Amino acid sequence: MKFLFDFFPVALFFLVYKFFGELPPAWIAAANQLPLMALNQSEPKDAILMATLVIILATILQNALYFAMHRRFERMHLITLAILIVFGTLTLFLKDPIFIKWKVSIINWGFALAFLISQYIGARKTLTERMMSSALQVPPHIWQTTNFMWVGFFVFIGVLNLIVAYAFSEEVWVDFKLFGVLGLTFAFIIAQVFYLQKHAIETTENTPK
Repeated sequence: MKFLFDFFPVALFFLVYKFFGELPPAWIAAANQLPLMALNQSEPKDAILMATLVIILATILQNALYFAMHRRFERMHLITLAILIVFGTLTLFLKDPIFIKWKVSIINWGFALAFLISQYIGARKTLTERMMSSALQVPPHIWQTTNFMWVGFFVFIGVLNLIVAYAFSEEVWVDFKLFGVLGLTFAFIIAQVFYLQKHAIETTENTPK
């Protein structure tokens, strides 16, 4: 459920981009009142600008809802929002979608750095162990290996995002941003669950009785 909550701004970005031509004229008119926006509903190139505005607003709402439910902010949500505001504003101000495309890579590389740093600081527990140790127990070196896998995965997604952004059309990149990243993340999580369960079973079986 939390996974879907984290992805709902991206889903809104996708929907606004895909159905930009069908948005109510009043919405476009309202967006045009903003200092950085100048949209024409008949111009497909403006879809990425409107979608960028929506994902910024949706991420602000995401943080507000999380605080309302938990009475605290989640660090990753705040980091994502900060990066999004910087790169999203550049996209809106310069009317250049390349900045919002780079945002995906910067965020994933930021996650990779966070997971990597957790290998060496923080009570000798990696981010992976802190998030998942309550569900199962595996040897310490398995947590470290799993954590490095996440580092590699985030680096890979960041690089793949730029390849898609520069080598393919904008529409292909928008599809990748939702379906590609989401699908690869699901597949990676499933693979890690099997990997951890395998070692959890081995640890249980080898525990002296």
